[in-house]
Amino acid sequence: MYIRKILLLVVLLGLLIGGVFAYKVYDAVFSPNTKFNNEEAYVYIPTGATIEDVLGLLDPLLVNTKSFVHIAERKGYTSNIKGGKYAIKKGMSNNDIVNSLRSRNIPVKVSFNNQETLADLAGRISSQIEPDSLALLSVLNDQGFYDANGFSPDTKIAMYIPNSYEFFWNTSAEKFRERMLKEYNRFWSDERKAKAKTLGLSVNEVVSLASIVHKETAKVDERPRVAGVYLNRLRRNIKLQADPTVIFALKKHTGNFDTVIKRVLYKDLEIDSPYNTYKYPGIPPGPITMPDISAIEAVLNPEKHDYYYFVANVENFGYHKFAKTLAQHNRNKAQYVRWIESQNINR
Repeated sequence: MYIRKILLLVVLLGLLIGGVFAYKVYDAVFSPNTKFNNEEAYVYIPTGATIEDVLGLLDPLLVNTKSFVHIAERKGYTSNIKGGKYAIKKGMSNNDIVNSLRSRNIPVKVSFNNQETLADLAGRISSQIEPDSLALLSVLNDQGFYDANGFSPDTKIAMYIPNSYEFFWNTSAEKFRERMLKEYNRFWSDERKAKAKTLGLSVNEVVSLASIVHKETAKVDERPRVAGVYLNRLRRNIKLQADPTVIFALKKHTGNFDTVIKRVLYKDLEIDSPYNTYKYPGIPPGPITMPDISAIEAVLNPEKHDYYYFVANVENFGYHKFAKTLAQHNRNKAQYVRWIESQNINR
């Protein structure tokens, strides 16, 4: 009887210890282990991160990092850490957190507008994905890549079409560039290429002309009319005489694209640059900025009219006054010159 009591006591003690152990295991695996109040938090894990790096990112979010490490080791995460953006939801257990970090890399939306240079683009993109601006710029400046894909030093920025795209945060600089080429090829469908051919323009010429249209007017609804003016001038072999191209030529000459030029002076028109459309006929050798899609579409689908001139409309700022004759244009221009001089805009 005494031995039976001892055995029963041992069994009960074993069950108690087992129960405590099972509870601790269950608690470590399945109990909530977050301490933030928002519905979810995001962590950005760098490429090549160690478990110590991950813990540094998770420490402000977790109640117990030791229990997380234990489960992470048991599930093999500590030896298979992947970079990316991951969501940690309020009330997640260690098991849920590890599962999220192992396989639920969340895409980020990457967007850019009309950047004038690849350096500007690199800076813009580096704030949205993992590679820094220097790494991006090194890849974006690799002329060998552009040569292999039909872009010259002057036309390579045409490959980057301003828009919003989904990327994984840990996308490399090389993968970003490759994706932009794919998006460029996808954008330039057979239909768009056929429209360009009908206009007598190459794809690069369309983008270059669109970049001028983009700079001339920020009003999307006016861009087809502006495009029509330039196409009319091209058909009659009239120089484009676009002020934005002179501004670009001046910036390119000095190498300072941060220069702000609000007014083009007569002396500026003498700069000897293929981008100076007051001096050289036709379309410049490359885009003066990355035109957005609306500007490209404006060139491909221009408004048909008999206008050959336009100038800023000081009675309706942002828009322009269009003219069919030089005499009419000079009257419109005189009004603009009077206004700009009244504003003391000398440069």
